[in-house]
Amino acid sequence: MHNWLASHDGEDDAMAAPSTCPPGTGAGAGTEHGSRRIFGDITTNRLWTFRVLMHEDLGASEHLAVVGNCEALGNWQPSDAARMTQEENVWSVEVYIPRHCATEYRYMVCAVEPSSEQPLVRRWETQFQARAIEELDEQPPEEQMDIFGSVNGQEKVDRGWLTRESIVQLKFFYAPFTFKQRMKRRHVQVKVTPMNLRIPSAGFETSSVAGPMSPPEDSLSNDTHDTRENGGDSSTAFAFSEVVTLSADECEIRAQEQFGTACGPSDLVIFHITVGDLENTAYLIDLYTYSSRVAKEDGPPHHLGYHYVLPNLFKRSEGNLEIPITCAKGHRPLGMMRLGYLIVRPSALSAHMDMSVSYARYWNNKWTGLDVGHRGSGTSFKAKDAVIRENTITSLKNAAEHGADMVEFDVQLSKDLVPVVYHDFMIYVSLKSKCSMQEHDFLSLPMRELTLEQLKKLKVYHTAEGLSRETRSFHNDDNLEHQPFPQLSDVLDALDIHVGFNIEIKWSQRLQDGRMEEEFEHVVDRNLYIDCILDVVLRKAGSRRIVLSCFDPDICTMLRFKQNRYPVMFLTLGRTTKYEQYMDPRGNSMELAVWHAVAMQLLGIVAHTEDLLRDPSQVNLAKERGLVLFCWGDDNNSQDTIKLLKGLGLHAIIYDKMDVLTTKEVKQSVFHLQAKDSQKEMLKLQALEMGHVWHTSANGSEEQQA
Repeated sequence: MHNWLASHDGEDDAMAAPSTCPPGTGAGAGTEHGSRRIFGDITTNRLWTFRVLMHEDLGASEHLAVVGNCEALGNWQPSDAARMTQEENVWSVEVYIPRHCATEYRYMVCAVEPSSEQPLVRRWETQFQARAIEELDEQPPEEQMDIFGSVNGQEKVDRGWLTRESIVQLKFFYAPFTFKQRMKRRHVQVKVTPMNLRIPSAGFETSSVAGPMSPPEDSLSNDTHDTRENGGDSSTAFAFSEVVTLSADECEIRAQEQFGTACGPSDLVIFHITVGDLENTAYLIDLYTYSSRVAKEDGPPHHLGYHYVLPNLFKRSEGNLEIPITCAKGHRPLGMMRLGYLIVRPSALSAHMDMSVSYARYWNNKWTGLDVGHRGSGTSFKAKDAVIRENTITSLKNAAEHGADMVEFDVQLSKDLVPVVYHDFMIYVSLKSKCSMQEHDFLSLPMRELTLEQLKKLKVYHTAEGLSRETRSFHNDDNLEHQPFPQLSDVLDALDIHVGFNIEIKWSQRLQDGRMEEEFEHVVDRNLYIDCILDVVLRKAGSRRIVLSCFDPDICTMLRFKQNRYPVMFLTLGRTTKYEQYMDPRGNSMELAVWHAVAMQLLGIVAHTEDLLRDPSQVNLAKERGLVLFCWGDDNNSQDTIKLLKGLGLHAIIYDKMDVLTTKEVKQSVFHLQAKDSQKEMLKLQALEMGHVWHTSANGSEEQQA
């Protein structure tokens, strides 16, 4: 494995001889000579100099590397990429690449995590087609070089995904400070500095500090370069401390300023901190304020107070902290602040994800006005005429057979952590025999309290049946594919690979009045919950087009940073009279939803059609930011509304009764039709190579002629 902490600044006095190790013998087959990386035999490889111009300023621990589809470039694994050296704004490395095939590659910005000596992907080029050196290409002149992030005029750079590091988000929404009376009108700015709890001690390599910490005489925030990423001392942690404000002008994650970020009464501020050692990192929160008589431009602010947040306060993956503010001068209690937090840990599979391709923010321009089957063939407990049970394999197949481009369905975990397809959080279980039903025969309980085996064997009723005490029967209800609670893995196997999936991750949220959507608090940790679902998707999805979505904005953030393959979309309520809004404000308006999606680099928004029909101009809020826009809601169950929404330029409409409402003449998904077109083009090329010609018949179809 490549040593990322080794120096690459030495000069070569002479051309190094290439390794004679045969290709394909693993990362250990190569050797490093200064900025030259050698793999394989010189007869099958050629020396190539990669040069790239970098316009952005990098942190002290950040550098460029190149990764690609050959052994010398790591076979798309970031841990084995070729590290580059810098001369002013130009980065370069010499690598022996294969002579007799094309070499594909991408550039990335890495940071080396000291304890593992392995790179963390900070940013990388994510164009759908990677850069390529063709077999007959010659080395371009030195003045011709690549530009980081720009390929054939298309600029596309995304943040990396978690491999060994973690993300801590601290959320300061709507000035969550309580001060004494004389302080109430002060505008507060906040800065967060990650602090290293491991300190050297006599006789031991390191010692972990668990007790309270004394504040520095001068706050660390008085220096703009105070963290180890920028060359700080050992008291600061290896971390990248950034911030985003959910507003029109500041909704992209950025480095913190010297005296922090304004956290006013109308501000939603999220501190986005990437840490290498989660268990041994504390967070110094500094509060600053300007007096009413001093303008910001006239001098530094007053250091108001501080607090150290120790890692043992994070009991779960998410929660709220109510912590004291200590006066910076007198070190006495000054007030309180309440903030939310989110911990995102890497999934077990994330370290094995490669950089060959990413669909995280990819959407083909031809994919517009797609028809998406809601729970397959539609909700089955609102309409009395439904003959197929929702969220079953049969329901999903039926929608696909009637031309659905994608099918939408809901996924949650059983008690034994198996991802199953089901919508409601609560279910009803019959306490008597299946053929006998009385008023008090039902027991209501959370679906997550039953194992997969219990869900399969017990007579389980939908919430609508339990509340009304009226049972429903559906067509071929005893058939296996008609049964509720199909496993996600079985659904991935059962449907044609060309049918796209919109997988909604179910997670109960707190409503504005403080109640939970589900009657009980979650018992499974968020990280484990998401990991169980992603594990199945990443193992079983193959080449299927998949979009992940959720109403919970933090779940969307976790889905985005735990993997680099599939796009994530934020489901929103918007302004509505039909549903009670959530306590978290990010999904309660189109503006906040868009800003959150931009901040976390999501693919787009799944908007509530009720809100879009109220103000159709909101479509442009998303599209102007380059976001993909789906929509959901009962209003979609009308051909006129579907036509209107497609006319507004929505990328997909989710609706019931695909067999009734679709206007498609060809009942196939857009992905299936594209695959057929691609196959036809391939056959044409093969025919041309073999001396065959193609002609168009009288009926318009293309035929091959010898």
